[in-house]
Amino acid sequence: MGIKTKAAVAIVVLLVFLGSMWLQGSLENHWHSCLNGFSQEHKPIITMLNDTDNESDINNVPLGECPGQDFQVSQLLSHLQSSPVSSSDVLLPPYLSSWDELIKFMDALGPMVSLISQEIEGKTSIIRELAQEDAERTQEKEVREGEEHLHAETDEGRDRNSEVFQVKPGPQNSNTEPMKMKGNGIIGRQGRGFPDLSESYLSIRSMIRLELSRGMVDFKEQTNSGCRTLLRLHRALLWLQLFLKKLGEGPVDGRRLQSPSELCRDAYQQTLAHHHSWLVRRAAELAFIAMPDRGFFFRLVCVQNQEEAASVLNRVVRAIGVVYQRTQAALEENDMLNLP
Repeated sequence: MGIKTKAAVAIVVLLVFLGSMWLQGSLENHWHSCLNGFSQEHKPIITMLNDTDNESDINNVPLGECPGQDFQVSQLLSHLQSSPVSSSDVLLPPYLSSWDELIKFMDALGPMVSLISQEIEGKTSIIRELAQEDAERTQEKEVREGEEHLHAETDEGRDRNSEVFQVKPGPQNSNTEPMKMKGNGIIGRQGRGFPDLSESYLSIRSMIRLELSRGMVDFKEQTNSGCRTLLRLHRALLWLQLFLKKLGEGPVDGRRLQSPSELCRDAYQQTLAHHHSWLVRRAAELAFIAMPDRGFFFRLVCVQNQEEAASVLNRVVRAIGVVYQRTQAALEENDMLNLP
């Protein structure tokens, strides 16, 4: 094994080791004093990133299926546009489905970036598991309450019969056996087509209310609460939003178009880097070096040139902006923007 091969293997091992810490920021709990290269009080940008193009032009761009690949920009846009609900909330099922498509997007960028997507996928799984557990608890509670109510009605009827006919009730008829609920007991009440989620995890704000009421959110220690996990996804979403915006921009003042690797690094430095230790930041930048060229991204979103890419990507950027701002407001109102 040559020196270059050994160096490449070492880099891969380092990236695998640090990949699990991508959204955690856990290294800073151990090496904060020696590895942080700048003050963590420096706040990342927060912007809608949607003031650069004509909205009517963007919304008229038809998006179809891209054959031969997992990532579908049309599906991503559809999920993002389905996420906002009421005036300030975000539905969790389409929000998580948006992340499913973004994970496919990152997986397509090569094995180095897919290490990051694996960590993000783990975060979405945490929220889904919490939602499923709560749905199961809700169903069990409704079954139990239904059985208790049925037993109460049976006892009440037995007492009435005893008083009228002055006879002791016979054995319980098979027709009076407790009914068992079929399927998920919350489907009818939800009425939203998300049978695997309880009402408490139907939206970002309902999840926040539930976890605060149950004491699941710790403002001092790390926990696997849905709120803490959401914050990590929220930060990563800003990074991807800024990266996609930069990809859609043309050259400035006659300068050359920057490579996707450079754009992704710049977007990272403006967003997620503020939450990572020095070591994680260096590992992330190594991963970005292996990013494919601009032509690959054209094929990934089914366009032929930079102008078409701008139309498609800016439309996605706008949709992300709506979801991001609503999530930002919900977390900020509950002092959750700095959960450990």
